[in-house]
Order: sequence, then structure tokens, then C-alpha cells
Amino acid sequence: MTRSIVKLPEAVREPYEVYVNGVLQRDGIDYTVKGKTLMFDRELRKDRISKRRWLLGAWGVGTYKQDDSVDVRYEAADGSPRVAEALEIEPG
Repeated sequence: MTRSIVKLPEAVREPYEVYVNGVLQRDGIDYTVKGKTLMFDRELRKDRISKRRWLLGAWGVGTYKQDDSVDVRYEAADGSPRVAEALEIEPG
């Protein structure tokens, strides 16, 4: 089974909400938490666009691949709402 991990930024503190591609995820069902790391039991990938693909896209040629985005909504120490966007995804 392919797994993915996402390390939370230091500023993130509980309670927080986790979103993958804009969809709310559930702790214990969609992911698990180990310290400051989110662990997903599925493969998440960020699309890396090469110069060749960028050039093709500039000419209107579609070159789409899987491009997952993990965002975390939390409150800062002062109580203001924050979002950590497009966190790095690593193979687990």
C-alpha cells in the first residue's frame, strides 16, 4: 500500500481542519496524526511542471497529471483564523 505524509508547520496547533483538494478530511478515517505529521493511507502527489510541459501549456496543449493539495485551517495564538496552504507531500 502506498502512503503519503505531510508535516505540519510549527504554527499549526489543535484544533485544526485538514483539506485535500478542498474536501474536508476526517481524523482516523482519511488520515492519522503522529506528532506533527499527517499520515494518509493513499498516494497523494504534487504535479511538478517541467519546462517542456510549461511550454506545451503555453501553446494551449493540455498536459494534466494528478496534482493534490493539502491545506490545514487553524487558529493562530491570537485567535485569528489561518490556513497553511499547499503543504509538501512526501512518500510514506
